[in-house]
This record gives sequence, C-alpha cells and structure tokens, in this order.
Amino acid sequence: MAVRHQLIARSPEAVWAVLSDASRYADWVVGTSETEPAEGHWPEVGSSLAYTVRLGPRSFEGHTTVRRLEPPRILELEAHSGPLGTARIAMDVRPWGEQTLVIVDEHPLRGWGALAHNVVLDALIQLRHRSMLGRLAKVVEETYEAGREPYGADERPTASRKG
Repeated sequence: MAVRHQLIARSPEAVWAVLSDASRYADWVVGTSETEPAEGHWPEVGSSLAYTVRLGPRSFEGHTTVRRLEPPRILELEAHSGPLGTARIAMDVRPWGEQTLVIVDEHPLRGWGALAHNVVLDALIQLRHRSMLGRLAKVVEETYEAGREPYGADERPTASRKG
C-alpha cells in the first residue's frame, strides 16, 4: 500500500475547493490529460471523470469514480485505467494549524495492477504521489491567497450521497 502526505500552506477549504473542481483534475493528477465529466456532478458519490492516461507514446482511456465523500475531509476514488486495472485512492484532508495536511492512500484493486502489486510497484506509486501532491500544493497555493477562504459562508461544500 502506498501512503504519502503533503503539507499545503492553505486552509482545508482551499484544498477542498480544488479537489472538488472537476476542471482542475488534470492540473494536479500526474499522468492524466483531456479530462472531462463523464457521469453525475463531481464530486458526488457515483459521479465520474473521463481522461486519457499517457505512458510514453501509448495512451489509454480511463475514468475515475467517486466512491466515498465526506466534505471537506474525505474523498475516495476508484480509478479505472483500462488494461492497468483499477485502484482505490483515498484522500484525507486535515487541518494542520493554519495549513492543511493531505494524506493519500492508494492501492490496486483489480486487473494487472492488482496482480503485479509488490514493493517495486508501491515505490513507483510513491514517486507518482510525491509529484501529484506537489502539483496539488502548487495549484492550491497559486489559486487561493493565504488566509482567504475560497467560499462564502453560504457556499461551503456539503456531502451528497447516492444510494
């Protein structure tokens, strides 16, 4: 299992605003491009985004589905990456003083990734997470001014669940 964390110099609300914005997904998720909404309203449970994964000269179509949502703290996703299989990606957003600690926990569920899961694959996922969390921090910190909330009092995100 690959677990990595990043301290982001903004509020949890600022981090959540980026995580819940479908149009920003490719800005911080390493390897994805051409992202677009697929089903539902991101990030409601059951909603999904379609994207292209590029590995060198090859590309694969994939999609990510929201499996669990507890704003502004928990976002759990299932990434479907074609022949690579599926993975569970859990993001935990925690207040840390005036900043935010983001913890990502990812592990393969099905397909090639699950069959080939080992310490080497976890190390590669760790490298990807280092880059991904660095990109997330950069997007959040460049988008939101320190000490300024991204939402008005009546705009805070609420949990939406599909049964």
